[in-house]
Amino acid sequence: MAINESFIIEVQEEAKSSRKLLERVPEKSFDWKPNEKSMLLSRLASHVAEIPGWVHFTLDYNEIDFGKFDYKPPVINTVKDLLDIQEKNLNLALESFKNAKDEVFFQNWTMRNNEQVYFTLPKIAVLRSFAFNHMYHHRGQLTVYLRLLDIPLPGIYGPTADDSMM
Repeated sequence: MAINESFIIEVQEEAKSSRKLLERVPEKSFDWKPNEKSMLLSRLASHVAEIPGWVHFTLDYNEIDFGKFDYKPPVINTVKDLLDIQEKNLNLALESFKNAKDEVFFQNWTMRNNEQVYFTLPKIAVLRSFAFNHMYHHRGQLTVYLRLLDIPLPGIYGPTADDSMM
């Protein structure tokens, strides 16, 4: 099995779990956050929806320079907006994976802000830590937000306390 094939399976399976979670985000609570230091619910949810797109930035480029990157957060007004953003980024990730030969995964990738280099790692390590693990982390945060709002949680890796079989 080629490296990209393994990643494609993982990203498709994880996207299903993320989608189930994003579908539960209550629009009426988009401006809610559990603490002053926390992100707004809408910002956290949109971050989860955007992260699959980081695969494209990792595989198709050799660095990201925040000093030159003109990021504009997406405007989120509805859950449909979240799902559309996730779908767009998932498709971008899948296309990048499909085009990536094994040797691409071992090329170095750098995160920087102008001259300040944060790290340089092989792309395969960046995908795991910067993209996938980062997304799992924020998806976990999103489950806490939803729990605090008393929103029933979907199963991600198995049933939750909200499932009728529990």
